Amino acid sequence: MANEIEYFSHANGAQEVEEMYGVPARLLRDGEGWARERVTLGTHNSTHVDAPYHYNSTIQGQPARTIDELPLERFFGPGVVIDATDRLDGEVLDAADMEAGIAAAGHDLKPGDIVLIRTGRDSFYGEPGYMDRGPGATAGATQWLYEKGVRVMGVDAWGWDRPLKLQAADALASDAPGVFWEAHQADLDYCQLERLANLGALPPTGFSVACFPLRLHRASAAPARVVAFLQD
Repeated sequence: MANEIEYFSHANGAQEVEEMYGVPARLLRDGEGWARERVTLGTHNSTHVDAPYHYNSTIQGQPARTIDELPLERFFGPGVVIDATDRLDGEVLDAADMEAGIAAAGHDLKPGDIVLIRTGRDSFYGEPGYMDRGPGATAGATQWLYEKGVRVMGVDAWGWDRPLKLQAADALASDAPGVFWEAHQADLDYCQLERLANLGALPPTGFSVACFPLRLHRASAAPARVVAFLQD
């Protein structure tokens, strides 16, 4: 489902006012009524936050939490950018890569920090093949971040995992579970930020991230306006 927005002009609003309340346009300022919009928005179609429920129905033996069940404090915290712009499409980022990337950023990782992977694939956003670009985190890399207390991790590519068509080929060739969508289905109560942009405008560390999702009842994800606040 594509994201869509339908616009209703001030003239449309004036017509609605007359239809609903009998007030003609001549009694409105400049003959105008309200402007409004109607939005059709997929929860995963734009920059968004994935809730644990997206990955599986249960996480660590408990019902997986939906986006409206997660604490707001999870979505604001110190940020760090791991530079993976040298990685090819389909390459893996493992736990050692995460540790090395955070060290290279000069960041002292703490629980509650928000880890962002810069791949540079945001430059392909909206183009054919965008979803097949970028390296991806392994389940082990995700586990390593989780054990450090990280509960929100994000990427400026289509997804946190390697491109799905590559994982699908590997899963079919191995005929084994745990290959396709491995980082998503790592059985961890964490959130992903996917389809970020402009990470190249940030320093490696020394900023905070706000990534509050829309509070959608029982949803597996929600769009978010992700903003970084730089320290003076």
